[in-house]
Amino acid sequence: MAKILVIDDNIDICQLLERFLTKKGFEVETTISGKNGLDMVKKTFFDLIFCDFKLRDMEGRDVLMKVREISPGTQVAIITGYADVKIAVEVIKNGAFDYVTKPLIPDEIINLIERALAASKANKSNTETFSKANNLKKDSNSKAQKTDSKFLKGTGAESKKLYKEVALVAPTSLSVVIYGESGAGKENIARTIHDQSERAGKPFIAVDCGALTKELAGSELWGHEKGAFTGALSEKPGQFELADGGTIFLDEIANLSYETQVGLLRLVQERKLRRIGGTKDKSIDVRILVASNEDLRKSVSEGKFREDLYFRFNEFSITVPPLRHRTADIEAFAYHFLELSNAELNKKVFGFEEQVMDVLKEYPWPGNLREMLNVIRRATLLTDGGKMSVSALPPEIVYSQKFNFIDSDSGNSDAKPSKIPLNLKDAAAEAEAEVLKKVLEEVKYNRTQAAKQLGIDRKTLFNKMKQYDL
Repeated sequence: MAKILVIDDNIDICQLLERFLTKKGFEVETTISGKNGLDMVKKTFFDLIFCDFKLRDMEGRDVLMKVREISPGTQVAIITGYADVKIAVEVIKNGAFDYVTKPLIPDEIINLIERALAASKANKSNTETFSKANNLKKDSNSKAQKTDSKFLKGTGAESKKLYKEVALVAPTSLSVVIYGESGAGKENIARTIHDQSERAGKPFIAVDCGALTKELAGSELWGHEKGAFTGALSEKPGQFELADGGTIFLDEIANLSYETQVGLLRLVQERKLRRIGGTKDKSIDVRILVASNEDLRKSVSEGKFREDLYFRFNEFSITVPPLRHRTADIEAFAYHFLELSNAELNKKVFGFEEQVMDVLKEYPWPGNLREMLNVIRRATLLTDGGKMSVSALPPEIVYSQKFNFIDSDSGNSDAKPSKIPLNLKDAAAEAEAEVLKKVLEEVKYNRTQAAKQLGIDRKTLFNKMKQYDL
């Protein structure tokens, strides 16, 4: 359930949004004070914050800047009673996700939330750029480094090749196509290119093209004028306009409709845009970076993507290798994500048992860095201090290994499972039974200790012991 915080000194607005959004299935908290809101952000992670631009104790732009420091992973939307595009452009360039004007329109609020959550998901999928990276403790033995943009990067052969290409193209004005599997870190590469270019310090706008519907894509990218269509109650700058002077990153570019591709081609060729419902063109200076998890040349041959647009973008291309090809960096990433998870969950897990690191290095990581962060976060939650053990990992990850780590204490660390179940459900059940058995043996069948180590209650443990005849 997404968590939303409303900061508005008008208590009626707070109550209205709380009732409305709670009915829509969101977890909502409210406050009329900017300072109190910041204290809440320090204690709880919120996916999205609605903050009034004019508060009694401080301005919304100040709240925005503080939230970016405290919780960079939180999206912020500014509420304003002033239909002033200058204010909107200012706060968005300062890091706000979007803005809404009073009176609040339910459909606009829901649409904004859906886009904000989609953007958060896209950001989290690039786990190398997770919000608390700046709080990492320096480890003299770490194999990881940070780029100039403060993103963690590996130092294995594949990573060195990748960042060598980034360093080569970043100072230029070339458009770049970034290829890579979902969760491999394409947005991180785009941000690094931006931060190592002459446009560093200027806006960097990331757009998830997969979240843009055919009807809303034009408004989102080019902007619209007041009254341009039903529901356009005020003028709104598009993402290209907000990125003026900086860089725009179009993720999953192949998902754009053919009609939107036509409009994008005109913008790329002429470097001018016209808002929906507008009559004047506006010149823009934007560097365009695009990403795709499929070969755009194939999309062109299949008629899904315009060939002329492809050639405009393909001035340089970079392929982000999947995590399974960066095994030399897995240990560094694992400790990185452990630090992040400790901070997020207020835990004190200080490392990994050797078997855990073996499992992490053997697992193929189809979900790449996104999946790895989720696995480490979950395992951190299940670990009560000390080092993380294999029992804290999801069964499907433990079971997928070539080696039977469960039996490593017996000296038979290279033993392979004798039988591979025919489906994932059977595989998970078998792995779960093995983990239960190992934990029970470790604690000499003390059910209280076993339940605590497994993160379940005694009744659940008893039922599972009965289920697996343990």
